[in-house]
Amino acid sequence: MVRLLQIEFIKLWNNRASKILISSYFVLLTSIALIAAIKFDIGPVKFHLADQGIFNFPYIWHFNTFMTALFKLFLAIVIVSMMANEYSNKTIKQNLIDGLSKKEFILSKFLTVISFSLISTVFVFVVSLILGLIYSDYNEISIIFSDLEFLLAFFVKLVGFFSFCLFLGIFVKRSAFALGFLILWAILEQIVFGLLGWKVMSWDAAKRIKDFFPLESMTNLIKEPFTRLSAVQNIGQQIGENMKFDYQVYWYEFLVVIFWTALFIYLSYALLKKRDL
Repeated sequence: MVRLLQIEFIKLWNNRASKILISSYFVLLTSIALIAAIKFDIGPVKFHLADQGIFNFPYIWHFNTFMTALFKLFLAIVIVSMMANEYSNKTIKQNLIDGLSKKEFILSKFLTVISFSLISTVFVFVVSLILGLIYSDYNEISIIFSDLEFLLAFFVKLVGFFSFCLFLGIFVKRSAFALGFLILWAILEQIVFGLLGWKVMSWDAAKRIKDFFPLESMTNLIKEPFTRLSAVQNIGQQIGENMKFDYQVYWYEFLVVIFWTALFIYLSYALLKKRDL
């Protein structure tokens, strides 16, 4: 496995565009810390975003994983480009000639997906821990290390999303078309949901089915965190809105994403096995 990972990272390291995208991704992950610097001083009104509780433990695990997941498209571009380069540079054929089996080739790509996801998760954990220790009003050990399931959800979400991108890269062979197909798929999920709710069944039933769609199931792993903020809760109470939502990560949501991940990796292998390279 180490040998397979070495092969992939050597390819990525020798690709200038991949290096720039990967570096930009981790710079953006770090930039979440810049939120702490946002201040507005307008006359008597003084607003400091870090004072609103976004870096309080354990809320920070929810907030940071949700926000940093928005940057995953940078690594998605790397993954689809990685596959496009294999075809355009004919390195995939050379790897197979050199003795790498098609199963090992797919395994090397999946190990890269897992590596990206794991490094991202550890990175977010470290950045969040530092920010929390600086700004959080609650520093008890039991509070600091509660709600860590959001980090696990972040990891599983990235593995699932990048596995989908890997499949698209193999299926389409061109990075631009693969990314276009990804956007098209996201739109298609919403169209199917709309048609189900409008013509076939109730909106509640359609929503339950939508939760099993690939991209939607990945999104559901980490729900939006903004309505958890006390400031938002107070505004909701003042206008008579019930702002209490379910933010918990459930085991069956993990299973749905793991199922899609396994399916995308299997389809990638089946597609590669069937093709004449």
